[in-house]
Amino acid sequence: MQSLRHQRVRELLKREIGEVIRREISVNEAGLITVNDVGVAGDLKSATVYIGIIGGSDQRRKGLEVLKKERLRIQGLVARSVILKYTPKLRFVLDDSIERGNRVLGIIDEIERSGPAS
Repeated sequence: MQSLRHQRVRELLKREIGEVIRREISVNEAGLITVNDVGVAGDLKSATVYIGIIGGSDQRRKGLEVLKKERLRIQGLVARSVILKYTPKLRFVLDDSIERGNRVLGIIDEIERSGPAS
């Protein structure tokens, strides 16, 4: 179980990274990017940012490329607003859990519509 401090740092990073992305990266350039979760290492020196990108597969690929290219700038802007002993090194990962959940819900709906097999 994570400590209260660890959870607070995760939530703070999630909020600030989302705000920096919203402010600094154009929707036209990379699609609509959401920060779904942030996983922080025990020593708080690195963080994995799970992102969702609304758009087609081309837009997702391009959005992830933009985030990876702008990683250091985003990290610097987060460091200015979040005061920690070490600024975590950010790593962006495309989170497809929402898409997988929607696909499962679609399958369940399809099964319900087809009715009971008799």
